[in-house]
Amino acid sequence: MCIIRFLKNWTLPVSMLSGVLGYFLFRAMPIGAEVKGDILLFTELLQPVLLFFMLFVSFCKVAPHELRPHRWHLWLLLTQLGVFTLCCLLLWAFPSTGARLVIEGFMLAMICPTATACAVVTQKLGGDSAATTSYTISINMAVALLAPLMLPIAHPQNGLTFLPAFLAIISKVFPLLIVPLFMAWFVRYLMPGLHRRILQTRDLAFYMWAVALSIAIAVTCRALVHSDESLWHVGGIAVATLVACLFQFAFGKWVGGHYSMRMEAGQAMGQKNTVFIIWLGYTFLSPITATAGGFYSIWHNVVNSYQLYRKRKGEEV
Repeated sequence: MCIIRFLKNWTLPVSMLSGVLGYFLFRAMPIGAEVKGDILLFTELLQPVLLFFMLFVSFCKVAPHELRPHRWHLWLLLTQLGVFTLCCLLLWAFPSTGARLVIEGFMLAMICPTATACAVVTQKLGGDSAATTSYTISINMAVALLAPLMLPIAHPQNGLTFLPAFLAIISKVFPLLIVPLFMAWFVRYLMPGLHRRILQTRDLAFYMWAVALSIAIAVTCRALVHSDESLWHVGGIAVATLVACLFQFAFGKWVGGHYSMRMEAGQAMGQKNTVFIIWLGYTFLSPITATAGGFYSIWHNVVNSYQLYRKRKGEEV
């Protein structure tokens, strides 16, 4: 019982540590490259499936009429989009700057949409998950419009124009955000028996997220191990994403505090879809920039673990 209680209380740190150990054990396994390739392919397919059903379960607990805009949404949107735009213009004005990779890592951490797991953690912290879900939808739509406009300016590439970039981003956002939402509404109104059963699974989404997190950390370790960039660049990106993480949690809480939603706004701005950061970096910038998603995954989950610890102690988060 002590072990079970420990695992429940420290799910996120255990999940992160499992991801690190899991990767290095996998790397040391005496199996062929073909088998390892199949295992990697399986984990790549498993992670989005877990995220899809995790979000579906979370959306089942949110009634459609609860998804409404809040005033603090606007301030968070303007801040994220504004800082990202300024970073893109800075890279356009100084294309040969030695700090390019660090700036790119920072701006990806700023523009990245709210994590699909944000509603799960918000519920765990006792907050209004509907408010964070509404912001998750808003920021994803905003990113789908702004990123294709600004990324070709910050990092020009042959053939990279607005429409192909927009369609590529929508293809990532739609299946893992909009489809689970519609499925949840379908089950709510047309399959009430199944809907009641889903509502009875109190922490199912949280534990699915823990498994997905473990996979994400393992992928992060793999990317860092195979990176051939200098420690200076990798360390700079790590520091930049840490600054972005702490700023966004703090700024979100400060803004949300003015609307009696301090914790919700902090989660909405600080907890990121780090898989999206990695994909955005690989697709539109550079492989090393994609490590920003891995570092941010560590930072925001350390913050979440600390907040859950404070919640268990009855302190304000």
